[in-house]
Amino acid sequence: MKRFNTEGISDILGKFLREEGLEIPLLEHRALRAWPEVMGQAIARYTSDLRIRNGILYVKVSSAPLRQNLQMAHKSIADKINNHVGSHVLTDVRMV
Repeated sequence: MKRFNTEGISDILGKFLREEGLEIPLLEHRALRAWPEVMGQAIARYTSDLRIRNGILYVKVSSAPLRQNLQMAHKSIADKINNHVGSHVLTDVRMV
């Protein structure tokens, strides 16, 4: 009987995403969706226009005092989101 080389669906899908250049955009999308869960609804309520460019998450914050507090914690925020996503997607977070 002939034996076939089998791969798991997650391996095949991961390989496809990497080959087609879709892995990073998918991880970035997951990072954006993680914002309210990681930061909490109280903070997410004051933020909008989240976007990622060159590994940097830009967040518009409507409260100046909150913006200043979040800016001081920008590295730990990036680490929390990266941990939530399970990949090093963000290098920094900037509040605008």
